[in-house]
Amino acid sequence: LLCIGAGYVGGPTMAMIAHKCPQYKVTVVDVMPAKIAAWQTDDLPIYEPGLLDLVKTCRGKNLFFSTDVDKGIKESEIIFISVNTPTKTFGEGAGKSADLQYWEKTARDILRASKSDKIIVERSTLPVKTAIAMERILSLNEKGLKFEVVSNPEFLAEGTAIRDLEKPDRVLIGSKETKSGLEARKEIVDIYANWIPRDRLITSNLMSSELSKLAANSFLAQRISSINSLSALCEKVDADVNEVARAIGKDSRIGDKFLKASVGFGGSCFKKDILNLTYLCETFGLYEIAAYWESIVKMNDYQTNRFVQTITKAMFNTITNKRIALFGFAFKANTSDTRETSALYVTRKLMMEKAHVVISDPKAIKNAKNDLKEYGNDIEYQEDPYKAAKDAHAIAIITEYEKTSFYF
Repeated sequence: LLCIGAGYVGGPTMAMIAHKCPQYKVTVVDVMPAKIAAWQTDDLPIYEPGLLDLVKTCRGKNLFFSTDVDKGIKESEIIFISVNTPTKTFGEGAGKSADLQYWEKTARDILRASKSDKIIVERSTLPVKTAIAMERILSLNEKGLKFEVVSNPEFLAEGTAIRDLEKPDRVLIGSKETKSGLEARKEIVDIYANWIPRDRLITSNLMSSELSKLAANSFLAQRISSINSLSALCEKVDADVNEVARAIGKDSRIGDKFLKASVGFGGSCFKKDILNLTYLCETFGLYEIAAYWESIVKMNDYQTNRFVQTITKAMFNTITNKRIALFGFAFKANTSDTRETSALYVTRKLMMEKAHVVISDPKAIKNAKNDLKEYGNDIEYQEDPYKAAKDAHAIAIITEYEKTSFYF
């Protein structure tokens, strides 16, 4: 088995497969030498609770990391693709549609380097019908090779990814409903069946699988924006949003998950996937539906901006030269991931007001420094929250760390 892409999805996924399936040789490749080198040390390129211990159980035995992409392609029978698919920043669909340049390059690399038939597994989050496009690229070969594309979207939550991989709610595998497509689907089902009960292995056609990932993240983000919208009303009428959330969460039809009011959702998936879904709806002329889903992102932006306004108002409408400690910079607890974190927006707004910002986070300081490198030494970083809080005029709690995680 080969995985192209050694990030937050590819690394943990293949580590779990290698751990649960010692009969397979699992290789993870990436074009970034520093990232691959880190995977071979105890200082992994990403932080995830339990990940290092998992990697150690099989690294060097049946789990390997390499920068030799072509060699990995040639030797593999099944290839998982976990490359980055960010939102486009230019051209048609800019700001909404997925940028598939890395995905297409990977497809063409596979075509060029392959010398035998392969099963290609989409693990990255991709727009609907991407698998069909990949098959078109791979079919344009004069080697007589056959490629079957299968969709296997990840449903991992950062901070609990290892638990999600070991005991998932479901694993979704989509394929074409042809004989060869069903055979390829069975190959992937059989991998996961080594440790996951069959009733949690859901199969579907390709388009249903691809759309399910976008839909799942959009539904989760919708709940966050809904409770955040109510938090604004609660403050106006002297209600407690936590009490409201607890009351409605007790309704079995609603449930209590994703009902914690916050500064706003972040991470690499929610905003990107909602905008992708919005663009997809617009493409098919479903403009009212597109506007509905896009409103979730607008509500999230509103909540983050309102948080900064609340800070300013509470400090007599001026924060110039005031020391403000931000507790947490990662987009959620138990991760080092700072992609689309609300803390980045909050920090930049505070810096525009010439505040003295101090950032404290147990896992994300390194990424925070990189994200805010344009400010140089104007921002203070403290791993110790007590030092960050010393002489602070205000403390803003950004990330929902448990006490034991943040050492306070």
